[in-house]
Amino acid sequence: MPKIAFLTPALPALQQEMISCLPAGFEIEFAQKNDKDTHREVLQGADYVFIGATWLDDELMGAATQLKMIQKWGIGVDKINIEAARLRGIPVAITNGANAGQVAEHTILLMLATLRRLTYAQRAFLAGQWVNAELKTSCLQLADKTVGLFGFGNIAKKVASQLSGFNVKVIYYSRQRASKEDELQYHTVYVDQDTLFAQSDVLSLHAPFNAQTHHIVNQKTLSQMKPSAILVNTARGELIHEGDLVHALMHHQILGAGLDVFDHEPPDMNNPLFALDNIVVTPHAGGSVKEAVTSVIRHGLKNIALFENGLALDESDWIVRPK
Repeated sequence: MPKIAFLTPALPALQQEMISCLPAGFEIEFAQKNDKDTHREVLQGADYVFIGATWLDDELMGAATQLKMIQKWGIGVDKINIEAARLRGIPVAITNGANAGQVAEHTILLMLATLRRLTYAQRAFLAGQWVNAELKTSCLQLADKTVGLFGFGNIAKKVASQLSGFNVKVIYYSRQRASKEDELQYHTVYVDQDTLFAQSDVLSLHAPFNAQTHHIVNQKTLSQMKPSAILVNTARGELIHEGDLVHALMHHQILGAGLDVFDHEPPDMNNPLFALDNIVVTPHAGGSVKEAVTSVIRHGLKNIALFENGLALDESDWIVRPK
């Protein structure tokens, strides 16, 4: 019976959901702790690994002597040693698009909450302060703004689509320009990176973390932004140099930031970001809704079952293709 090792500790409700979706003929074992010793133990005899926000390095791959495939929860593979998987001949798949709509909704939530200073307003209100007059002169609407998308994958396209009712102009930058058909469908305009930073009233990050995107938001690029602009990140925390962002927010080089991801997770709560009143933060929760969880589970388990039975996966799910 093929064994699936689920390495990211999960609450009982999520475990039960996975068990209920488990393909016939498979068994699954859940890691109860997020440490290497536990992972090594769970990987014993595993044919497949299903992994979320957990590191999977060459050493752990070596401990799984009969590993056939690595299945990633979501799309970000920065915590998997992809080169090691490739050298070992272990295919790596993602759940491409399975939670794109939900992350897009969260992105727009952060846009609105940051522009309207929701965290500050709620904190002040609950402290007995009626800041109505102050908010009238410090908040902005989303309508009539230019929204810039850094990256133009599934999530960014969903954001563009969901913004269609907000009367905004959408521009985007991506290393690979989208087709003319996509640009027409999503009502987007391609611009270069410098133009994206300079023209965006709302700059939303949707790129993977890699050597090219590491700290792409830094002192230089932040200085290109409008003082009235906000930054939103539902992609990866490593895209932002947090020290440079703190400086920009403290000195009002930009208006605010809505952040769902951080350079280190969970972050140190002494991070100076969290002392500012022009940020909105959430705990990497962009895809954390019940519908998305079920969608990702079914997608990942379907991939595993297809591979086990020698059937084709969707081409967009492969990060490392089988040999």
